[in-house]
Amino acid sequence: MIIKVLLLVVFFSVMIGIGFYCRKNATDVNGFVLGGRSVGPWLTAFAYGTSYFSAVIFVGYAGQFGWKYGIASTWVGIGNTILGSLLAWVVLGRRTRIMTQHLDTATMPEFFGRRFGSNSLKIAASVITFIFMIPYTASLYNGLSRLFGMAFHIDYSICVIAMAVLTGIYVIAGGYMATAINDFIQGIIMLVGIVAVIAAVLNSQGGFMAALDGLAKIEDASVSSTPGVFASFFGPDPLNLFGVVILTSLGTWGLPQMVQKFYAIRSEKAINKGTVVSTFFALIVAGGCYFLGGFGRLFSGRVDIVANGFDSIIPAMLSGLPDLLIGIVVILVLSASMSTLSSLVLTSSSTITLDLLRDNLDKKMTEKKQVSVMRVLIVLFIGISVVIALIQYKSNVTFIAQLMGISWGAMAGAFLAPFLYGLYWKKATAAGCWASFLFSVIVMIANMVIRPSFPVLLQSPINAGAFCMIAGLVIVPVVSLITRAPEAAHVDQAFAAYRKKVLVYQDEALSDDEEDAEIAAAEAKAAASSGADCQPAD
Repeated sequence: MIIKVLLLVVFFSVMIGIGFYCRKNATDVNGFVLGGRSVGPWLTAFAYGTSYFSAVIFVGYAGQFGWKYGIASTWVGIGNTILGSLLAWVVLGRRTRIMTQHLDTATMPEFFGRRFGSNSLKIAASVITFIFMIPYTASLYNGLSRLFGMAFHIDYSICVIAMAVLTGIYVIAGGYMATAINDFIQGIIMLVGIVAVIAAVLNSQGGFMAALDGLAKIEDASVSSTPGVFASFFGPDPLNLFGVVILTSLGTWGLPQMVQKFYAIRSEKAINKGTVVSTFFALIVAGGCYFLGGFGRLFSGRVDIVANGFDSIIPAMLSGLPDLLIGIVVILVLSASMSTLSSLVLTSSSTITLDLLRDNLDKKMTEKKQVSVMRVLIVLFIGISVVIALIQYKSNVTFIAQLMGISWGAMAGAFLAPFLYGLYWKKATAAGCWASFLFSVIVMIANMVIRPSFPVLLQSPINAGAFCMIAGLVIVPVVSLITRAPEAAHVDQAFAAYRKKVLVYQDEALSDDEEDAEIAAAEAKAAASSGADCQPAD
């Protein structure tokens, strides 16, 4: 117990210390929300990864999908790596950084408003973000109760309140930069922790081959009559497994707290390096989590799914580990939860402050007041999420946990297609965005209220969310082509960001600050020799 408590004290002390160290970077809106758009590749990549993978993934999703699909659940981690990390960085990273800086936007709703010339669109995006971010935030605490009960035998309420208070302190003090640095440290803990846990769990079952052989011998007639199905390549239900891959992988393309990481990255070199680092991080953490969960049925003697639910699977797998390793696991889950929580509350507070209050209610709000309001709202959002989490725990209100999947599906379904087309396609219209917003929000709310009326395949919130994302990719271009075309001058002004001349067009390579002098000198020399009037790049 002394070891476990000491690990917690050191962990929390470092997090808070970094928060206060970064106060100098959080004096204005740009610094508080985006770290001055000067965050390097390692910090950005780890911030992206730690915001992606929370305790919901490690305890909830890994246990649930590992139980349902066996070792095939590893495909979810592979999808998160390739589609959710690698392709997200390649497709969105550079263009997001260029256009958001050109339009001077700090949030996703603000991007929609300026890119499509619609203040009402920005307000709608802000409201959607606010409504669906709160239950998502509350769900982050769900994975902690059983682990803390197992490791410390203390009440879940104490754990929730302590985590919320300590996260709030470092986010309020240091803003995005403190969050990014802490995410880096928390990410290292997650990398080391997941590798150590997998090795220990498999060793307890006689090694990888023995564990896989044991998994192949497990039969569940209610799931499948195929022998060895839980150790097979695609598992007992490939179609629903595919829905999980789409929701948890493609969803990152439309979640504000994920996409806004690209707003803050520093340069072209940072994007290239960040792509590699983020992909590696996802492969180890996401791949490792779902791979570990795939062996959950080997511990069926310790688990009562009917009484305790899927969240009891991972804690049961870990309960026999040495105390030191259990302490590392607790820090791992805390890291995953605190990093995601800090990202969510910072996104929520900045969205409400910049997109609703400043631009609609107090247009003369000073920079200092904006930062102060965001700090107050961070306290408010964390407080609301704590209350919801405690209500769920004390009253066993299970629908709140289900709202995490609905929240993810609604936000990503609404925002993914409009954001992607907004970056790449000049003909995308505000009407197309509205259609995507309304379709996804209505479908996901209906899925929550009248789920039995849905087709069998779409009754799962996960499948419904994946359906909304894919449908949006069709809805936006169809509606855009049959509605009034956007004003050409406005669109050209937005896309002019990509045609700023450096040495190549900026949609091919961002200029790095350290190269500016060389670029300017090269252009000046070329201008002198040709007699052309050459404008140096910024």
